[in-house]
Amino acid sequence: MEIKEKVMLDKEELQQVQSLHSQFSQLKLTLGDLELKKVEVLEDIKHIKTLFASSETKLIEKYGPNSVINLQSGEVTEKQDGKNS
Repeated sequence: MEIKEKVMLDKEELQQVQSLHSQFSQLKLTLGDLELKKVEVLEDIKHIKTLFASSETKLIEKYGPNSVINLQSGEVTEKQDGKNS
């Protein structure tokens, strides 16, 4: 279609395009927020892993390298033949 004069979208077309553009922009913002949250969660995981490793080292020093800890009860047992008792 060759445009010779000023052509305008009708009201419905304009509203539809504006609505879709708005939805697209909002979804891009949501995606950015989610990516930022992902980075925060990954940093939290890294921190927890560091704390866990430190705690594990202390428990190994206290109870020995062959100790097995039941995380529900806190009972400490010793590995037997490569298996938990």
